[in-house]
Amino acid sequence: MKKRALGQSDIEISELSLGCMSLPTRIQEVKSVIDTALDAGINYFDTADLYDKGLNEQLIGEALKPYRHEIILATKVGNRWQEGKDGWTWDPSPSHIENGLKDSLRRLQTDYIDVYQLHGGTKDDPWDEIIDTFDRLKKEGLIREYGISSIRRNVFVPFLQESKAVSNMMQFNLLDRCAEEWFAPIRESGASVVTRGSIAKGLLTNEWRARISSYGSYNEQELTGLLQELSEHYGDLHALAFAFNLHFKAVASTVIGARSSQQLLSNIAAYEKATSINDLSFAFHLLKKDTYKEHR
Repeated sequence: MKKRALGQSDIEISELSLGCMSLPTRIQEVKSVIDTALDAGINYFDTADLYDKGLNEQLIGEALKPYRHEIILATKVGNRWQEGKDGWTWDPSPSHIENGLKDSLRRLQTDYIDVYQLHGGTKDDPWDEIIDTFDRLKKEGLIREYGISSIRRNVFVPFLQESKAVSNMMQFNLLDRCAEEWFAPIRESGASVVTRGSIAKGLLTNEWRARISSYGSYNEQELTGLLQELSEHYGDLHALAFAFNLHFKAVASTVIGARSSQQLLSNIAAYEKATSINDLSFAFHLLKKDTYKEHR
């Protein structure tokens, strides 16, 4: 498993990483997936305080505790929920960021977070205070680095330019290239992209025919023709999906969710095949290059 530097930090993360949101809620099943990831050389694990209202962090903390200093642990903050109520509210205040970190550290059974991410954001948030808070937490040794998870250009571009953030987690795949427009300025700011939604809800796997439906700006008929051509040309659509994302120097890692070891192993096999796909010109010729319409 190859690794790439995360922004201008000294943190190196595996090109394929585990998004923990989809993990089951039984510790033994979680440990099975984690062990499969570790055996494959995956070292980057991404969760959030919001997932299962903290239970996901708790399970991840238990499963990764024996390997804490061998892995890179990322979590997120900014969404506040109240016990007994559905939904959540957005709260990027310094006090919530600090208190959220304390809660995450407790659930994750660790005394530091490698990459602490703001889980969203709006252009009206108190950005100077947010950046000052992250910088102070880093200085105190409670976090090693920080980043953001956002597809809003009017949020992530100024945040990355005005802070020492090292990453932005963004949806990006063959069928949704909106983020691509901003890869250059993200790199210039000293940050990397960590991609989510990399296999488009299973459409970009070799089971695409069973999952076919409209996606993004592609209708079902367009998508059927496109995926058929790509599958025939490259032989493995799943592998192509990873090769495409990792083609971009701005991308440090592509995050994949898995509910079972079997699912993760299929992704690992596709990643290994992706390393032999070098010519993407045929794919680029066929694909749309959409851009964000909102929050510019």
